[in-house]
Amino acid sequence: MHILPHTTLGIDFGTSNSAMAWRTAGSTAQLVPLEGRAAAMPTALFFNYEDRTTHYGRDAMHQYLAGEEGRLMRSLKSLLGSSLLQDKTAVHGQLVSYQDVIAMFLKHLAQQAQQHMGGMPERVVLGRPVHFVDGNPERDAQAQTSLQAAAHTAGFQDVAFQLEPIAAALDYEQRLSQEACILVVDIGGGTSDFTVVRLGPQHAGKRDRTQDILATTGVHIGGTDFDHRLNVAQVQPLLGLGHQGPSGREVPSRTFYDLSTWHLIQWLYSPKALRDAEAMRNDYSDRNLHARLMRVLQEQAGHRVADAVEQGKISASSMAATAALDLGWLEAGLAAQITPEGLAQHLQLLLADVVKCAQECVQAAGLQKDQVTALYLTGGSSALQTLRDALGVAFPGVPQVAGDLFGGVASGLAYA
Repeated sequence: MHILPHTTLGIDFGTSNSAMAWRTAGSTAQLVPLEGRAAAMPTALFFNYEDRTTHYGRDAMHQYLAGEEGRLMRSLKSLLGSSLLQDKTAVHGQLVSYQDVIAMFLKHLAQQAQQHMGGMPERVVLGRPVHFVDGNPERDAQAQTSLQAAAHTAGFQDVAFQLEPIAAALDYEQRLSQEACILVVDIGGGTSDFTVVRLGPQHAGKRDRTQDILATTGVHIGGTDFDHRLNVAQVQPLLGLGHQGPSGREVPSRTFYDLSTWHLIQWLYSPKALRDAEAMRNDYSDRNLHARLMRVLQEQAGHRVADAVEQGKISASSMAATAALDLGWLEAGLAAQITPEGLAQHLQLLLADVVKCAQECVQAAGLQKDQVTALYLTGGSSALQTLRDALGVAFPGVPQVAGDLFGGVASGLAYA
């Protein structure tokens, strides 16, 4: 294996999307193309049952949405630090752990990097959230250890870690011509992380930046949680959530909540889970609702529903208009919608917790709001307009600067 000396590869292994950037000492970071010219790719794998091939990123999503026989896995990062990580699952006739599946994805990234760079990097810096797991230092440390082990399995040798919001700050610093005190707002698929840091040309050359980092905070809320809340509110009632059965009791809700959670959907396709769902039939007064639920599960279409909700969320936010969710494939004429007003309503409590975490970061830094030069927004979920509006209320008059939402952290990791 050819190792490139003095070369650092930054890997932003995200809950929803992943990106990489590389640089040699003294040079500028460059993003690694992952799919055509795209510098970011969905953190997704699809195992095709028919020809036993494995597909990644947009190709994985295309295979799944095209109805190919197989299994889609997304949001694997959410399993880090959980007991589910070491559970075994069948992949192409073999039982492997979910940690092994993460290693498979990282190995694909390694192959992409090697092809683009002409060799393997001497050093790899992986991003990590401020907290993989909230309020549990032992499980948090275990999550990082598991990710490091997966990286080694993938073929990377010298593996280090840097907090994702700090990496975003290092990327932003390359564009500054004077000193600034920045609140980095990094909203990803699984976590929201914040850093108050002093940046500028006079700081950039220092080897030890510890004194420039004034505070970090994080909360385990991100884009997949927004998707979950919208899915529960807008789609799952069409499958029976909240439906009253013949006895006057609501249909048991556990299945619907799992079906709305990206990294739990795949467990609902097991024979036992299907039997349990079928047994819920007598809990329904309207059997048509149950038939819809069973079709989603039997056709392994849970990720298709989740993807429709995610795209509807993005459309309603970016277009400031109602986004229709076409569910006609499930039942003729069936549809749901997400409105900008619905985004604000359904995400209000989650966004309040995210904004509170941002405020706590500024307080921990010993600063007043008006002492923050700018909010630097990165991570795909930071594009959500309702989030930006909430931050605008919490930090009135503080400019919001949008960075490279999908490549900024990777570039900063290459500078770490």
